[in-house]
Amino acid sequence: MPLAHHDSYADADIRRILKNVKTIAMVGASPNWNRPSYFAMKYLQHKGFRVIPVNPGAVGQEILGEKVVAGLKDIDVPVDMVDVFRNSEAAGPIADEAIAIGAKVLWMQLGVRNDEAAVRAEAAGLTVIMNRCPKIEYGRLCGELGWHGFNSGVISSKRRKG
Repeated sequence: MPLAHHDSYADADIRRILKNVKTIAMVGASPNWNRPSYFAMKYLQHKGFRVIPVNPGAVGQEILGEKVVAGLKDIDVPVDMVDVFRNSEAAGPIADEAIAIGAKVLWMQLGVRNDEAAVRAEAAGLTVIMNRCPKIEYGRLCGELGWHGFNSGVISSKRRKG
């Protein structure tokens, strides 16, 4: 479902995506434990998602119990979401691969934005999120960021107006 614009997203849209996604292909997943993609993959696995690492430089290795594949076309199960941990330029060809494998969501990580890729993906029926992290969004919408002292705007001790 195309979203109106990509400068902000309604919490309801993010919640819907995260509720419906079961299998995530993480393009740019790193076997290095101190890389952001590793943290995100571990967190998402602990929340019940299957995360398949995609990294041509680590093919055949395992990351957090999942075998690394070279590309999206090498995944032998349906993929709900493609999570792009690559730069904005690389997101274009990844979007085309996501379309080709029938993914439902193309999610570009923090700092990754490719409007041309978004247009192509949305025209093919994918929902597109850019410049966001599903790990952060999941934690924010579940109130977990508040456990760390962050103001998520989701949980408050103040009464809502109206």
